[in-house]
Amino acid sequence: MRTENKKRRGGKRLEGRNSAERKEGLRFFGLGKLAPYLSRYKSIFITLVACTLAVGVLNIITPLFQKYAIANFINAGTLDGLAWFVAAYVVVIVATVVLDFFGSFSCCRLEMYILRDMRRTAFNHLQTLSVGYFNRTSVGKLHARVMSDTSSVSSIISWDVYQGVWNITYVFGAVTVMLATNALLALCVIAIVPFIAVISVYFNRKFTRLNRRVREINSEITGVFNEGITGAETSKTLAVEHRLDGDFFRKTKEMKKTSKRLGHHRALLFSLISFASSVALALVLWYGGVITTREGIGFVATLSVFMTYAQGLMEPVLWSVEAFADLISIKVNMERFSALCEAVGDVTDTPEVIEKYGDSFNSKRENWEPLHGDIEFCDVTFKYPDGEEYVLEHFNLKVPQGKTVAIVGETGAGKSTLVNLVCRFFEPTEGKILIDGKDARERSVQWLHSNIGYVLQTPHLFSGTIRENLLYGREDATDAELDAAIRSVNAERIIERMEHGYDTLAGEGGNTLSTGEKQLLSFARAILVNPAIFVLDEATSSIDTLTEQLIQQAIDKLMRGRTSFVIAHRLSTVRSADVILVVDNGKIVETGTHTELLKKRGAYYGLYVKQFREESFKAL
Repeated sequence: MRTENKKRRGGKRLEGRNSAERKEGLRFFGLGKLAPYLSRYKSIFITLVACTLAVGVLNIITPLFQKYAIANFINAGTLDGLAWFVAAYVVVIVATVVLDFFGSFSCCRLEMYILRDMRRTAFNHLQTLSVGYFNRTSVGKLHARVMSDTSSVSSIISWDVYQGVWNITYVFGAVTVMLATNALLALCVIAIVPFIAVISVYFNRKFTRLNRRVREINSEITGVFNEGITGAETSKTLAVEHRLDGDFFRKTKEMKKTSKRLGHHRALLFSLISFASSVALALVLWYGGVITTREGIGFVATLSVFMTYAQGLMEPVLWSVEAFADLISIKVNMERFSALCEAVGDVTDTPEVIEKYGDSFNSKRENWEPLHGDIEFCDVTFKYPDGEEYVLEHFNLKVPQGKTVAIVGETGAGKSTLVNLVCRFFEPTEGKILIDGKDARERSVQWLHSNIGYVLQTPHLFSGTIRENLLYGREDATDAELDAAIRSVNAERIIERMEHGYDTLAGEGGNTLSTGEKQLLSFARAILVNPAIFVLDEATSSIDTLTEQLIQQAIDKLMRGRTSFVIAHRLSTVRSADVILVVDNGKIVETGTHTELLKKRGAYYGLYVKQFREESFKAL
């Protein structure tokens, strides 16, 4: 059973800990934060413990059968009662197998349920966080928290409980039987335990250091691998495949070297454990032989039991050292997981707002007021959470319903700030933003987002069909409404050329489509929502000039009657805007209409002349 348990757990131990773990020791392992996940599956947990406890007791009883057989059949030279003996032995073996099966099955169920619940909790919480959190946190870090840490916690908490119950039961049971049978012979076995514990602790420190390094190198290898895949086009156009290959080779070579050292240390530890087990067995044989010469051949039955226990006690001692490391590891994993689940975004709804309007997963749409579209910046001062300089200072702007605000400037000038505030991706540092005359914070984020049609500069499509992607905008839309949305942005040619029409798979991130096609479908998805507010973030920058002219006509129609914010690179697309904001170095430097700004001959005039010259040069 013990060997099988090892195989079941193959590769599931989290290896490595950071320096904080050594400082905090056993003070707190984060188990309290696991209580909500464990409490849901009390019956499974109780079944696991009960079955494993029973298996441990049966494993202690099993060696006593050989003692009985030697004493009553071999030494006595008779087979009287053999049938009953065999029947009893078969019952114990069958019971052990059955109970072990249910214990292992309960362990697997507990692991999978906890893993599922933890990942669901983490993923759902991520959906509630604001854009700013994702700007500051790498995808790799979030992936490790949701996937790796949860896997480690669920594995350790289930399989360590499983092995822990068995090992503790077996050690106490075996020691009790040995002491009750022959205390001096029992001491021969127990005397070797401190030696096993000392060398296990010594090697565990080395394993910790090497495992930590292996994990660091593995992260670096993953990073190089990701860059090689995601940047395949760039590496090919720059002809730098050899450099990427060199980086990958160096990292994998270091991984091999470190892993070999780890393997050598593990081999040495298990050799020493095997040696100690042999020493314990030798002591039992030596002292048992002394007793046998004194008491006669009848003591051989007792000696056989001690030999079995002597070999069986070594692994529980080794496990106890590994379990200690696991407990420290689980604390770190739980701290990381808890930090993720307790993270608070830059934008959150108050309890009062949630009570009335609901949250991201339980919206109370019956309480949602219609959004008209009047937007006003009232003495707004703003700086990004991770920034030091103020982007806006005492900014005021009133945008009546149906008006269009264009935001222009050089690349990287900070044109998205106003849009981020209107969409409540960030909150004003000071001041407030009124929507329909009411502070935006007095209504839910979901209410606002459900009334905004947002088309990004870099379009994103989800894995699935074209139809499923369009229906993300409105799940109850009919085919006729899909067709109307597609025609409104002149994207019907995309659907027509696809073999399965709307049911064609878009691929991961929409990789079966060109950037321009993804952009057009993103427009259609936003239009399908029939939003009160339109936000176009350089949404035509990925479309050729001819397609842009077609879609611009559709956009002009769609914006009528809707409040719109247009972040534009091509100034020709914003001439008709009701107000144009010119952004330079993250700050608004000019405000006015197209005609007014040209007359000022300031920053906008400079941008316009520069772009006009570039377009004229391209036309030659």
